[in-house]
Amino acid sequence: MKLSTKIILLSFSSVFLVVLVGGFVLVNKIAEIMEDEMGKRALAIARTLAQMTVIQESVESGNGWEKIQAVAEKTRVATGVEYIVVVNMNGIRLSHPVADRIGKPFSGEDLAPALGDREYTSRAKGVLGPSVRAFVPVKKEEGSVQVGVVVVGILTPTFLSIIKSIRSEILIVLILCPSLGFIGSVFLARRIKEAMFRMEPGEIARLLEERTAILQALGEGILAIDKDCRITVANETARKILGLGDEVMGRLIGEVLKDSQLPKVLKNGVPEYNQERVINNTVIISNRVPVRVNGQVVGAVATFRDRTEIHRLAEELTGVKAFVEALRVQNHEHLNRLHTISGLIQLKQYHEAMEYIFNITEEQQNITSFLTKKIKDISVAGLLLGKYGRAKEMRADMEIDKNSRLARLPRRVDSNALVVIIGNMLENALDALKKCVHCERKIYFYISDRDNQLKIVVRDSGPGIPGQLKDKIFEHGFSTKEEPGHGLGLHMVREHVTAAGGNIEVNSIPGRGTEFAVTIPY
Repeated sequence: MKLSTKIILLSFSSVFLVVLVGGFVLVNKIAEIMEDEMGKRALAIARTLAQMTVIQESVESGNGWEKIQAVAEKTRVATGVEYIVVVNMNGIRLSHPVADRIGKPFSGEDLAPALGDREYTSRAKGVLGPSVRAFVPVKKEEGSVQVGVVVVGILTPTFLSIIKSIRSEILIVLILCPSLGFIGSVFLARRIKEAMFRMEPGEIARLLEERTAILQALGEGILAIDKDCRITVANETARKILGLGDEVMGRLIGEVLKDSQLPKVLKNGVPEYNQERVINNTVIISNRVPVRVNGQVVGAVATFRDRTEIHRLAEELTGVKAFVEALRVQNHEHLNRLHTISGLIQLKQYHEAMEYIFNITEEQQNITSFLTKKIKDISVAGLLLGKYGRAKEMRADMEIDKNSRLARLPRRVDSNALVVIIGNMLENALDALKKCVHCERKIYFYISDRDNQLKIVVRDSGPGIPGQLKDKIFEHGFSTKEEPGHGLGLHMVREHVTAAGGNIEVNSIPGRGTEFAVTIPY
């Protein structure tokens, strides 16, 4: 059931139940009060009759019952009681509304105490219904000798008779009160639904679970406070970057971070973007915005990342690192060539100097011309040129297949993604050659957009990948290098290839090299 339906049913049922229970208790209380008042009334009538001289003198007389019956019936009719019975000390009736019962023993075990000079009231249930009876001793000779007992009985109202007498009032209450409860519950349910953005509790619970999972999965740190400056959200990344413990929820932000700017944003309601700060010896870039509900600032939230991580990822994704490396290699190579030419001129070896210039110029022009002609993406061409120079610097032979061609990119792969894929595979190949001491240092590269698919092949002559590590090389953070900051390259390659709907194959023979083959459909 919906929350509104539950609230309406609960409120209606509660009001209806309260009215029923309250009415039952009230009617019972009314019956008790009426019974008590009737008992006092019966006792007063019995006392009055017991004080009459005609009653006192006629109780022991042989024909006294005639006088007693006349007085008792006259009093009964005048007072409206159910019956008045006078008995002697032997328990014989001397008066009764039914004349045939005069002269017969009184029925009822509650007469005995009255014959012992006690007055009291008791409850009894007769043929006509429940009643309250008053017993008062009859005495003569100035109250020193008891000669009989006066019994006055009044019928008491039953629970049903009281309900019947006020049935119209009860019906009005039973209709009016639950109706008011129903109207109030409908109004309350609507207000609650509006406060919960028209969502059901199950939807809110699911949304909370999703939000918690999303916050924990985000690579950014998230820290939020309420209007009292107490921490309400701190995901795992935030605790890691800021060096916070697990027990931070509900604590004041000032106790956890001495120089936090969140209270400032909470106070003035002005967002701050791309703010660079140092917290716990960590340089972070943070965005801080106020949280508003119905136009009122009720909290503030900050999102931030480690600046070092941001810069590193930016370099990997945009290929800046590859281009900088290409420029560095070209500059280094250019200086070496200038030194060589300068030395040949100083030695007056002009012919050798000219020949050397022609050779290096031709080689550079050939590779540049080839890449410019066959590789239409300038980012990929620049990357290959840089890696080619880097290989030469390492005294390695990098062969770019003459049949390579890249005229267009697949629909789901952009220039940056291709730079990441090719750059990381070539960098791994160059790193593998560093471990190759006595073997040939060769790298083979091939790229093709033929047959409606992009195919990239990178092969090196390095030591290869051990069989037990083949399944781990694409895992995030896994690396065979001891230096920190590795273990991301091949993982990013696989992520980009998978996102583009392609696949990657690895063939490696220990001691004979490794080949990576990437295929991405157009």
